[in-house]
Amino acid sequence: MLLITRRRESGVDVVEVLVVAGPSLVGHPELLRATAEAECRALGVAGRFVAAETSAAAAQAWRAADPAGAVVMLPGDDPETRRLMTVADPPADRTVWYDLTRTGPVAVAGGAAHLYGRGVWGLVWAIRHAVHRLRHPARRIGYGDHPEQWAELRLPTADRPPVAVLIHGGYWRSIWAADLMDALAIDLTGRGFASWNLEYRRPDRHGWTATSADIAAGLAALSTVDAALDLDRVVVLGHSAGGQLALRAAADTDRVALAVSLAGVLDLAEGHRRWVSAGAVAAALGGPPEAIPEVYAAADPMARLPLRVPQLVVIAGDDDPDLVDMGYRYAAAARAAGDPVTELALPGDHFAVIDPASEIWRATADQLERQLP
Repeated sequence: MLLITRRRESGVDVVEVLVVAGPSLVGHPELLRATAEAECRALGVAGRFVAAETSAAAAQAWRAADPAGAVVMLPGDDPETRRLMTVADPPADRTVWYDLTRTGPVAVAGGAAHLYGRGVWGLVWAIRHAVHRLRHPARRIGYGDHPEQWAELRLPTADRPPVAVLIHGGYWRSIWAADLMDALAIDLTGRGFASWNLEYRRPDRHGWTATSADIAAGLAALSTVDAALDLDRVVVLGHSAGGQLALRAAADTDRVALAVSLAGVLDLAEGHRRWVSAGAVAAALGGPPEAIPEVYAAADPMARLPLRVPQLVVIAGDDDPDLVDMGYRYAAAARAAGDPVTELALPGDHFAVIDPASEIWRATADQLERQLP
């Protein structure tokens, strides 16, 4: 049994984010600089960008990073710069390594993190992750033997808090990871929830069966965490493709008190017919509905109705119109099937629903506190 002490983790006051671009990086340095500096301003920290002309310069900048700051390293293809990813010396514990290209996961040393494959925009997420993990550290707990089978636990100061299980989206593709939900995990912990930010094997690398099994195992692992959690008040929140995973999990278990879809993909069969995100549904599940009807029958929230679980369906009005349409149609179908459903539709784009500063998230959080008192 894992013993988790009931306390709020203490972070550090991040004063600077150092972003270092390696010598072989393919990209426009001034665009990377502008992207980094804009995100640092948004996070309220100083940003410093270094375009290293040699691997030695990249290593020197990395080792000289401000001890009160976070570091984001973009190594590119340079072998000597990439070798630093295996070095456990400081500031490895404050470093997020980010590959703009789809490298696949890379093992990094010394408590560092690795993200990959999101292009220039992914630098924004790397900077956010670097700051969040220092300001609000989490306890990472494995629920299986694979490196992607873990969840991050953050605890409030309250006794027996309710639990918010967070399931990230990204159209079930491995380039998107649990860091997408960092900000919500932190916000929910501040609201008195224990947050359980769940990572899982994605089907593009491991197959749909592994993904489904990991979500179930990650939820079940809550019962092994001795942290005085109130397991009668578990809310599962899924964003985008994670919305499908959250509602499917609620249908499969009796441990969910409330299931929340945040701009979720809630009609898989129709999503395939509309070819959402360039065929993401069939790519994830392993084929079209007519080829594997039993897989769709088990996975598709629309096909699983009634879930017999209270649900909150959050619809961002400025989202992909197909996801907006799915949200409205799913909520209507769930109500018709007899499920207790609250529909929340407000302005915002696809990522506003996971932005703690947005109106639509604040309204969502109010609903959570109302429905899970």
